[in-house]
Amino acid sequence: MAHAVIRSVMLLVCVCSGLVAEAAQLEHDRVPASVGRMWHDLLAGADGLHLPTTFLKVMPPDFIRFEFDDLRTYAAEYHPGEHRMVLNRSLSFNAAGSTLRPLAKMTSKELEVLFHELFHAFIDWLVSREQDPSPAAGPLLAFARAQQACRYQEVTITPVLQRAHETEVRYLTEGEAWEALNETWAVFIGWAVWNQLELQRKIGDSVWQQPRQMRLWQERLEQALQKGELRGYYVPEDSDERRIAQKRFLAPAAQISIDEVTTLMRQVLGLPDEFIAQSKKRVDRIPKASKKDACEKLSG
Repeated sequence: MAHAVIRSVMLLVCVCSGLVAEAAQLEHDRVPASVGRMWHDLLAGADGLHLPTTFLKVMPPDFIRFEFDDLRTYAAEYHPGEHRMVLNRSLSFNAAGSTLRPLAKMTSKELEVLFHELFHAFIDWLVSREQDPSPAAGPLLAFARAQQACRYQEVTITPVLQRAHETEVRYLTEGEAWEALNETWAVFIGWAVWNQLELQRKIGDSVWQQPRQMRLWQERLEQALQKGELRGYYVPEDSDERRIAQKRFLAPAAQISIDEVTTLMRQVLGLPDEFIAQSKKRVDRIPKASKKDACEKLSG
């Protein structure tokens, strides 16, 4: 009798363990499928709007962990290392916070924010496999590391954002310099997406099929660089300084360099070489600081 009871208990345990294992497997299968579907929809939506996807397609579909929240301080957040992207709930479908809203339903500004964060994720992915970079992505990370040391360890900032003419020199830590580079580059990628969408929505077609619109894209780039608009920021590591300012914005003179712009146009945006060469020729007329020239010669 005792043996029969033991056998029954053991059978019950096996059955329960099997059900738990099956449920766990179903959950494992379900989540990646959901993530994969959202990533597929995101890429399809970007392709439909003629937006850059080459840099997104090298990342695995489940690399980014998407979350939605009622953000108040920032429009969106990306947490490197955790591979976690937190977007405002308004960017989710029906504001329900479960999946991304169709890209075609987003404004140019919302897509600028989204691609800004997606670029952060791309850099995070490159860093996560820095010891074994892919042939296509490796050069970009190497270029970023060189620029981090050359351009972003000594920068000028605007202590008061509204007074861009008042600047101070800052010597950044390695972490601050890396963040300043990341934010500066992400600002440019977001701006490029916004600029393209604003031009496309006027003609209802791809910018890259319209020579006049391509020239307007270049004109807008020149104007943005002349005004010093393409610059990032960093969060001070020193706690005392953070009590004064949560973010330190780079000064217009410390904005993205032409060398960085052309590299990102080629390796991230995937723009044609002829268009990049024309753009560089146009913006090369903008005066550059001697420190930037030396950095570009070093990286070149």
